[in-house]
Amino acid sequence: MAKRDYYEVLGVGKNASADEIKKAFRRAAVQHHPDKGGDEVKFKEINEAYEVLKDTSKRQRYDQFGHAGMGGGASGNPYEGFGGFGGQGQNVNFDFGDLGLGDLFGSFFGGGNDRGGQRQTRGRDVETAVEISFDQAVFGTEVDLNLSLDDECEHCKGSTVEPGHEMKTCDECKGAGQITKVMRTVFGNIQQAVVCPKCAGRGKIPEKICTVCNGKGTARKNQEVGLKIPAGVDDGATIRLRERGEAVANGPKGDLYVNLRVKPHKKFTREGDLILSDENISMVDAALGTEIDVDTVDGPIKMKVPAGTQSGTDFKLSSHGVPHLKKETRGSHIVTINVDTPTKLSKRQKELLEDLRKESSGKKTIFGH
Repeated sequence: MAKRDYYEVLGVGKNASADEIKKAFRRAAVQHHPDKGGDEVKFKEINEAYEVLKDTSKRQRYDQFGHAGMGGGASGNPYEGFGGFGGQGQNVNFDFGDLGLGDLFGSFFGGGNDRGGQRQTRGRDVETAVEISFDQAVFGTEVDLNLSLDDECEHCKGSTVEPGHEMKTCDECKGAGQITKVMRTVFGNIQQAVVCPKCAGRGKIPEKICTVCNGKGTARKNQEVGLKIPAGVDDGATIRLRERGEAVANGPKGDLYVNLRVKPHKKFTREGDLILSDENISMVDAALGTEIDVDTVDGPIKMKVPAGTQSGTDFKLSSHGVPHLKKETRGSHIVTINVDTPTKLSKRQKELLEDLRKESSGKKTIFGH
């Protein structure tokens, strides 16, 4: 079966920059990762394409000669000659750290996010939601979140060790935090460094585990977390509170993500930093001009409507809109004027309107004008 063009595999053009190639690889690798339900064949094809296109010299050779310039005989395997990937009985080590995908690829190949030493674990991230009013979103507010989270065990202070005892070197990994395994694959034997199952990558284990948390280092607790919501946030925004998620033994807490839901206002709508509302006036007021009270988030204000205003005309009230998140300025409030056309008229009103129509058409009225 003929190999696909490497640029086509990554979905980039032949003049793509190194950064564009890297970003395309990230997207494609995440999409087709087998641990995420992806296609393993496509996943390998994506890796093969990236290995060539990320390297300037190999990319130049590929651009000039195509797959034939990649070596590896009929297979065209670009890994041959680089650690024996295409041979039999060879050992290959993978390092995807330059892309920030260590955890993702580590899970596929059996490794962790270790860097040749002990691994620091991190608490679980937590996601929650809070509903605020339209006005609170505009001006900002503070709310208290009541959450049930894993927190540090008060007895052992998160160390997992019974007070009065110490940590000792793990006898499984000899303090390295990881052990080496060899996995047999169609490519040969792959040597992997995996997290030590006994010490969970810490390199040490308790002399005696905590009698309260049973060595977990954490306990479930109800917590009240204060959240300051800045002025100008919009519906669907997410606020991240670093290390306010769940605790874990011998490591930092995870993060807390708060999704904001803004209740709709009965009169106002919002578009970015603009607040929009409608006001109705009579046909006479539109023709002669008037002054009306307009509701804003800052309270009612007077607004002049000039004579001859047409229905649908917009008026801007500067600095009565939504505050900008990174500036000390505000957007505007846009008021749309709707002119009400009367549906029920008295006899006198009809006569007056008829006179007006005749006058506007240049005909003499009953008043002789």
